[in-house]
Amino acid sequence: MLRFLTAGESHGPGLVTIVEGLPSGLGVDLDGLAHELARRRLGHGRGKRMNIERDELEPLGGLRFGKTLGSPVAIVVRNTEWPRWQEEMDPRQGEPKRPLTTPRPGHADLAGMQKHGSYDARNVLERASARETAARTVAGFLAKQFLGAAGASVLSHVVSIGGIAVEDGVRPGPDDRDAVDASPVRVFDRSMETAMMERIDRAHAERDSVGGVVELLGFGVPAGVGSHVHWDRKLDGLLGGALMSVPAIKAVEIGDGFGSAGRSGSEAHDEIEVEDGVLTRHTDRAGGIEGGVSTGQTIRARAAMKPLSTLMRPLRSADVVTKEPAVAFRERSDVCAVPAAGVVCEQMVAWVLASEMQRVFGGDTVDEFVEAVERRRGRLEAF
Repeated sequence: MLRFLTAGESHGPGLVTIVEGLPSGLGVDLDGLAHELARRRLGHGRGKRMNIERDELEPLGGLRFGKTLGSPVAIVVRNTEWPRWQEEMDPRQGEPKRPLTTPRPGHADLAGMQKHGSYDARNVLERASARETAARTVAGFLAKQFLGAAGASVLSHVVSIGGIAVEDGVRPGPDDRDAVDASPVRVFDRSMETAMMERIDRAHAERDSVGGVVELLGFGVPAGVGSHVHWDRKLDGLLGGALMSVPAIKAVEIGDGFGSAGRSGSEAHDEIEVEDGVLTRHTDRAGGIEGGVSTGQTIRARAAMKPLSTLMRPLRSADVVTKEPAVAFRERSDVCAVPAAGVVCEQMVAWVLASEMQRVFGGDTVDEFVEAVERRRGRLEAF
C-alpha cells in the first residue's frame, strides 16, 4: 500500500519525503514537481517570504532515468535560508540564543509546548509550520503522476475569500488548471476576482487576515473505490481526515454537505435513471461518493480555512516563563493563504485517491495498475 513520511523543520537544512509503494515504471517529471512546488506559493495576499523561499530538489532514491524502480522514493527539498538559521536551528549540541516564550493564539505553540514540556515555542512551530506542506507536495505530486497514468486527476479552485463567494455550480474542468492558476486568487469565476482581491487588501490595511473556502475536484475516478464495509476505508472519511490535516483547515464537506442538512430527503439525493441501457445520475449532490464508495462521478469536496493567526497586529498572549501578560511574537505572515491552501489540499486529495485506487487495482508495475483500471471501466460501461 502507498504511504509517505516527511521529516524536517521550517528553518532546518531541508525537508525530506519518503514515499513507499509506488509501482515500477511510473514516469516522474522532476521539472513538473518543481512547478508544483511553485504553485504552492501562489496567491494575492502572500507575504514577502514567498519571494525568499526557494525549493531546491534533490532526489536521493527510488528513481532511475525519470522512472520509479518500485523501491521507496526519497526526495529532499533543500531550504535556501538554512545558512541564516543554522545558529538557531543547529541539530548538534548547543543552546538557543533567542527562545520564544510567548506563544501565538491559534497556532500549535502553547498546546505543543505543554505536550512536550518545552518552554521554547520554536521546538513546536518549526514542525507545525505550513512549510511542512512542501514535503507533502512531493508526495502529492507523485500521487498525481500515478493517477494521471490511469486517466484521473485532481484540481482545486477558490470559492470564497473573506465572505466574498462565487455562485455555486461554477466549476472548472480537468483541463482548466492553467486558467485557475492564472487568477491571483485562483478563482475560476473571474467576475469575483477583483472583489476578493479588494477584500484581501482591506484586511492588509487593517493589519488583519482573512480565510476562505476551496473546492477540490477529482476527475476520472471509476466507481467502486473506497469501502462500504470498513469504517477506516470509507472514501469520504479518508478525504475528510486528509483535508483536516492541512494547516488552518477547520471544516470539510463532501458534495453539498452542510447544504444538504437543511433540505428534505426528496431534495438531497441523486436519483438514478437509465439512458441507453446505462445507469446514470443527472445531479451530484453526494459529491461522487455514496456509502463510502466512489460512484464514478466527479469527486467533490470543500475545505474551509480559518484566517491566519500570525498577525501584523499581534494578539494577546502570556510569557510561559514569567507568566506575565504579553503579546504574541510575530513570525513573517501572510494576509491570505487560501489560494495556496487549495494547492496543498490537492496533494492530500490526490494522495487519498491514489492510495485507494492502488488498494483496489494493485499492480507491481504501472502498466499492470492501468490495465486493471481499464478492465474496471470496461465492466462498468455495461452496468
